[in-house]
Amino acid sequence: MHRRFLAPSVFATSLLLAIPASAASFSPGAPGIGDSYYPASGNGGYDVSHYDLRLKYQPTTDLLEGTATILATTEQDLSRFNLDFGLKVSEVRVNGRKAEFSTSGVHELEVTPAAPLPEGGSFSVVVRYAGKPSELEIDGWTAWLRTPDGAVAAGEPESAVWWFPSNDHPLDKATFDVSVLVPDGTQAISNGVLQSEISQLGWTRFNWRSNKPQAPYLTTLAVGEFDITTDTTANGVPVLNAYSKDLGDDDGAARASVERTTEVAEWLEEIFGPYPFNALGGYVPNGTPGFALETQTRPFYGTRQFRNGANVSVVVHELAHQWYGDSVSVKDWKDIWVNEGFARYAQWLWSEKEGEGTAQELADWVYAEHTGDTDIDPFWTVKPGDPGPENQFDIAVYDRGALALQVLRNEIGDKDFFAILKGWPTVNAGGNVSVADFIAYAEKVSGKDLGALFDTWLFTPSKPAAPAEAGISATAAKARVQPRSWKKIAATNTVHDHGDHPGRGH
Repeated sequence: MHRRFLAPSVFATSLLLAIPASAASFSPGAPGIGDSYYPASGNGGYDVSHYDLRLKYQPTTDLLEGTATILATTEQDLSRFNLDFGLKVSEVRVNGRKAEFSTSGVHELEVTPAAPLPEGGSFSVVVRYAGKPSELEIDGWTAWLRTPDGAVAAGEPESAVWWFPSNDHPLDKATFDVSVLVPDGTQAISNGVLQSEISQLGWTRFNWRSNKPQAPYLTTLAVGEFDITTDTTANGVPVLNAYSKDLGDDDGAARASVERTTEVAEWLEEIFGPYPFNALGGYVPNGTPGFALETQTRPFYGTRQFRNGANVSVVVHELAHQWYGDSVSVKDWKDIWVNEGFARYAQWLWSEKEGEGTAQELADWVYAEHTGDTDIDPFWTVKPGDPGPENQFDIAVYDRGALALQVLRNEIGDKDFFAILKGWPTVNAGGNVSVADFIAYAEKVSGKDLGALFDTWLFTPSKPAAPAEAGISATAAKARVQPRSWKKIAATNTVHDHGDHPGRGH
């Protein structure tokens, strides 16, 4: 046996570091991260670096058993901290020692460690839990979707609450290991790269890894019986698509759309710069609602998106989010335009590329389609730059948001405009941004004062005039020339319509 003895001065220093200087300096972390739309989302006092989720799921009973290991760093002297979570917890350990815990609010797990946590220190949290996620409703809403052969975890602005404890806000991204044990014959699909698949005694464990920062709501899980296809992009990124074996009449249209993922991603690289992650793909489960979601590296597509035939436009939308929304995320949910306006505009650019209507023609169509009479058409009363929680996913955030980008393009010219589209996700990769940040960046690149332009098109609750310099054609109101791509684009209007919870206000 070897014993290591510390010199007296070293021992004294170590002891001082282990003892809090003043108990009064330690306080609970905030139960919310400070979001203006959802005050109880996320938590204060710490920053997560990694989640390790070890799960077991039985589709026939919807029983989910889990052990979550969370690695984090304190941002203040912490006497207590919160996690966002809704299932029943049996044990919590902090730095290996049992911690006290209780619940409060709609999804707050309050953890009191055996010893306070000094600012700037790293710590680990282990949470053991079990429950039936489908029985958990928060304000009448759920992000856990049962399917005939399993379940899907997908939702925005929150989804983690239903299946793992987290700091559930885009401001706190982390890397993920997701390991899921399911009955043989069933598969578990998640984000990133599949590390291994191991079968034993009637169960199979799927181990997934996401090695780039990822917001909790962008972390997904799908359990069911899938047909899986694989591919590789020209730059060597592995592609994995998964389709339920029971898609019925929607099967062909879904595959004809999602199998073009590689092509679409390579085209988007020309516009937005290098693909920001090390995995790519998508999945289409059965029996789920019709929305789609940009879950990182592997978007979720509801079958309704393909009910009227193949629609590559929805694939364009969700893959555009990998740059605008996933790699570069919102600071606050009021900044949703920096996600949705750009994903919608990518659909317009795809239409332009495919010769089915230019972005300008689509802008003219949108402007003309909506009258200025707010009693008849409230479209123009929604401010894409700050739509309010009740209008966070309103069509105006998408269409008026894309229209604002076309006006910007006309104002500064294609050279600067496309330099902005490519530069923005590069300089902000892995970070969080606001609408104000984008305006400042656009002004820096273009050398123009763009405050009035954005105020008019993003923040004015009325229909803007269409001056010639904005490049919007008022004559389209009379001509009613519908671009050929419009029906496919409009078919994605419900892309994030997943039983949203307007006015949850938490």
